[in-house]
Amino acid sequence: MTAAPKRVEIVFEVPWSHPSWVLSDKKTPESALQDAVCDVLASSLRAWAKRVGRAAMVRRNLAVRWDEDHPRIGVDPDVCLLIPPPATPESKLRSLRTWEDGNAPPLVAIEVVSAEMPRKDYELSPRRCGAAGIGELWVFDPQRLGPRDDGGPWPLQVWSRGGRGEFRRVYAGDGPARSEALDAWVVVTDNGMRLRVSDDAQGTKRWPTEAEEARTAEAERDAMRAKVAELEAMLAARGTR
Repeated sequence: MTAAPKRVEIVFEVPWSHPSWVLSDKKTPESALQDAVCDVLASSLRAWAKRVGRAAMVRRNLAVRWDEDHPRIGVDPDVCLLIPPPATPESKLRSLRTWEDGNAPPLVAIEVVSAEMPRKDYELSPRRCGAAGIGELWVFDPQRLGPRDDGGPWPLQVWSRGGRGEFRRVYAGDGPARSEALDAWVVVTDNGMRLRVSDDAQGTKRWPTEAEEARTAEAERDAMRAKVAELEAMLAARGTR
């Protein structure tokens, strides 16, 4: 029996704001894999909010800014879930300025590790999300591109806001991982190439995307139409006797 590797928890502070955190005007292009992962997550979060009646907004690559004195500093997660939605109308929402009334930090932010900057989401994103007041961060590394420091790379990391405001990594591994923010599980699926939200750790009760919900609804309508047609045929047959 192999003993689990011994680990030591190291806790340290990061600055609330830093000049190197200025967001660049240049956007790093997303790979097809990144785009697909983010599309599925964003769609399933929108479908969930609608299904349970939660006022929410889901955005991709939205700049979150929290330092009014240095408004160019920020973080732009691949996907973010805003509950409650910002007071700034969506038509005018170019970036989320959390110092403005009614603009709370995202409840959940999601980063998909890229080949261009694999260290960013392991090292810089948690610092920025922690400083920004984001409730929870998921870092998904389907291709294991991240650094090998500290035992990585890991397919999935979850960082969560504690009761004292601290931002702590609460999970690093192959998944599944608990999301306290959503009262659900984050599971790695499709041979490690997708990240889904599920009501169970096994991933059998995944939150459907909008397209999956539409297909289910259409299948239910087809089944109902077939049942009605069957009953009509039975009544018609009885009428001819």
